[in-house]
Amino acid sequence: MKYEYRTSGTCSKLIQLDVEGDKIISAMFIGGCHGNTQGISKLVEGADIHDVARRLEGIKCGVKPTSCPDQLSRALKMVIAKNGK
Repeated sequence: MKYEYRTSGTCSKLIQLDVEGDKIISAMFIGGCHGNTQGISKLVEGADIHDVARRLEGIKCGVKPTSCPDQLSRALKMVIAKNGK
């Protein structure tokens, strides 16, 4: 199933997710540091949403209170909540 998450506090503006069951099929960041967000996307493909959400939660970008990985964690938590898992 496809999801979109509007980010807050980061250079990226949107995360587009495709999730089947508990697996991330794809994650695409709109905006942000292209190389870094591409790397994050490739690393999480095929991974369990619960594991990725837990690992990325709370990562900060410099002095910002959040980061693109943290925003991905929040997006995955939204998916988990919507699916009641």
